[in-house]
Amino acid sequence: MPSCADPQAHAFAERVRAACLQAALDAYEEAALRGLCAEGALEYALDALRRLDLTPLCPGNPHPGSAGCEPPDDPVG
Repeated sequence: MPSCADPQAHAFAERVRAACLQAALDAYEEAALRGLCAEGALEYALDALRRLDLTPLCPGNPHPGSAGCEPPDDPVG
C-alpha cells in the first residue's frame, strides 16, 4: 500500500483512518445493541463518520488523539 512521502502527513492520515474506523465500529455496535437491523446499523455508523470531529486530529492540536471523546448527537433516540 502506498504511503505519503511526508512522515507527518502520513501520521495524520493514519490518525484520521484510526478515528474513522473506531467511530464506525462504536456506532455500529451501539446501533446493534439498540436493536437496529444490519442496514440500520450501517447507516448509523456512516452517520457517525459524517459527524466525526476531525479537529482533534489536526497537526498542532494540543490534544492529539482525543477525537470521539465527546458523545455525538443521538440520531436514533
